[in-house]
Amino acid sequence: AAKSFRQAVKLKPDFPLGYSNLADTLQELTKMETAEASYKKAIVLNSNIPESHNNLGNALKAQGKLKGAKTSYEHAIVLKSKFSEAHNNLGNTLRELGRLEEAVASFNEAIALKPDSAIAHSNLGYTLKELGKLAEAEASLTRAIALQPDSAEAHYNLGNTLKQHVS
Repeated sequence: AAKSFRQAVKLKPDFPLGYSNLADTLQELTKMETAEASYKKAIVLNSNIPESHNNLGNALKAQGKLKGAKTSYEHAIVLKSKFSEAHNNLGNTLRELGRLEEAVASFNEAIALKPDSAIAHSNLGYTLKELGKLAEAEASLTRAIALQPDSAEAHYNLGNTLKQHVS
């Protein structure tokens, strides 16, 4: 797929979706630096595609470039305020930056936009546990499991929350 997308942008260098799809493919291949460059090229060509900003954030976050990832997610949200995935990704980045209360707000926004998002409920629960809000964490993680019973991460986080709650 990468070869085809490279050919597409070679033939049409002003093709933002070509660069974005190339970057998606490179990201799947864990070639994050190259994916980052392709997302940036897509954004230079058309800065109004929120998915490109969100995906650039993912590539930056995977490289540990958390401040850049945060900025990219925020740009995605400015362009598309009801972008649940970007709010969730911003929450994860804020949590990694140690800004837990802001992360909770981002996860809550993601859930308000997409109430059936098991991953957002799970991320919220994990963050609430980190804040010591164990009853709220338990409720959020239980909801995540109800939405996605096969989520090992949600079960694991619920187990840790219950363990901490008993201690």
